[in-house]
Amino acid sequence: MEQGQSPGRGQTVVVIGGAGGLGRRLVHLAATDASVERVVALDAASPLDDAEVKTAISQADVVVHLGSAEEVAPDGLPGVDIAGVRTVLDAAAASLVTRVVVLSSAVVYGAWPNNAVPLTEEAPLRPEPGFEYAAARTEVERLAVEWRRDHPDATVAVLRATVSVDAASTAWLALSPWSARAVRMSGAGRPSQFLHLDDLAAAVDHARCERLDGAYNVAPDGWLSSEALAELAGPVGRVHLPAGWLPRLQATGARIGLGGPPPGHTYTEHSWVVANDRLRATGWEPRQRSDEVYVEADPGGPLASMSPRRRQELSLAAVGLAVVGGIAGAVGLVRRSRRRARQA
Repeated sequence: MEQGQSPGRGQTVVVIGGAGGLGRRLVHLAATDASVERVVALDAASPLDDAEVKTAISQADVVVHLGSAEEVAPDGLPGVDIAGVRTVLDAAAASLVTRVVVLSSAVVYGAWPNNAVPLTEEAPLRPEPGFEYAAARTEVERLAVEWRRDHPDATVAVLRATVSVDAASTAWLALSPWSARAVRMSGAGRPSQFLHLDDLAAAVDHARCERLDGAYNVAPDGWLSSEALAELAGPVGRVHLPAGWLPRLQATGARIGLGGPPPGHTYTEHSWVVANDRLRATGWEPRQRSDEVYVEADPGGPLASMSPRRRQELSLAAVGLAVVGGIAGAVGLVRRSRRRARQA
């Protein structure tokens, strides 16, 4: 019997972030477990109420922190409530909870030219500087590791999931930096992984049931090459620029004040695919491949019947028009500003 669990009753599982697609799946899995008596789901889409969290966790045997895993921000990325994580961990400590599961992301490894393919859990955490989402995920992991060190009788499973989607994720995927529509140089060759939310929920519940401890990557078997992803994405996929164009466009943008590449751009250029061997060795296994998951989440657009050559021509034309329009607009702004200055 675990500390915090009374004789004669099943487990009470508290799920932080139980209102989203992933959370609902996890709540269902936990509720069908005969060893679980009660599941409490808290919505993490907005800042958590400290009193509500403490009350919910006061009777918990297991705490699962998913966070706002599917809350779409303007940049297509979910927010990370670090203060909320601290509140949850403090409440777990006060209630003598001995089993915690925290959802993280494979973005904590960073995307660098010298990354191993695939990355294992032994790889150092080195997120791209300035990329707030990855930095926040890394901080969440630091808090979890620190909490585990201070509570040697407890277990803390940290699950580093790759890009996780389902059929309802089409809008999210299109907004996110992980979309195949991202503009990148031809020949970049970055492999991609797409994990189904069903498989992620099963991994989280597996970590709860098996009382896993430490960091585990969660990913499908293998990955998609850039060529395979381009074929799956079809006419609405990534835009391939001739080699050398992207640096020139970025340099031109910087000269006229449009700034450099956006935060997180390395994740669209270099590999950060991960190995799932460690989690697989504990008995979990993914049911769907990356290609199946991607097709479900990105069914394609109205130009699906076009030939690849014609799609490429239209893509390059669209990029050219956008770049020319952006530069012309910026130049116009500069000229109008100078005229106003002379008239003043």
